[in-house]
Amino acid sequence: MNGETAAEGRTPVVLAHGAWADGSSWSEVIRRLRARGVDAYAAPLPLTSLGDDVAAVERLAQRAGSPALLVGHAYAGAVIGSVPAERVSGLVYVAALAPDEGETVADVFYREAPHAKAPELAPDPDGYVWLPDAAFPDAFAQNASGEDQDVLRAVQRPIAIGSITTPVGRPAWRDRPSWYLLAEEDRMIPAATQRFMAERMNATVRPAPTDHTPLVTAPDLVTGLILEALEGTRKNR
Repeated sequence: MNGETAAEGRTPVVLAHGAWADGSSWSEVIRRLRARGVDAYAAPLPLTSLGDDVAAVERLAQRAGSPALLVGHAYAGAVIGSVPAERVSGLVYVAALAPDEGETVADVFYREAPHAKAPELAPDPDGYVWLPDAAFPDAFAQNASGEDQDVLRAVQRPIAIGSITTPVGRPAWRDRPSWYLLAEEDRMIPAATQRFMAERMNATVRPAPTDHTPLVTAPDLVTGLILEALEGTRKNR
């Protein structure tokens, strides 16, 4: 990985995990993409601030060979949308949040009434938000196996409250093509909110009966959408 990938005509894929997750949440998708000859890398987001997370994606995109196809899950939709458009070939949103200029992640996250099983969230004394253990089987990944839920719970990383209360600038989706996997059974981000954001950014929308973590519970669907987006960005060159 030396920055030559994009120049050689192979668009790299940079995957950004959401809150309460880490890069391992992309494992099954990475395996499938690599099997198809796609250069895919998971960005290690510190979840300490929106700016820190954007910088982490930018660094990896530059190292992988930007412009890259950026893929964001949940909170990371705001992260990939905040990367400068010149480093981006296209954007894929996986049950992800897509605030517009001047909006925060919290603005779009709380746009609709929460699902009955969605957890109540509040920062700890250090200003970090943790997901309650019961939320993993109840709302975060209700379609996952018990084993996968246990792993997700064990590797969860808290998110700083400032990450979701910082207004974003002009999002890259205003200048680059986007695709959206709409998780119809999502108990964390209501499907109505996802559809509103996807339609607002004129994304290619692919609805599916998945929970909040299709990258874990439906990796074939996620991989298929990423491959579709790669083909779409090639046509737009």
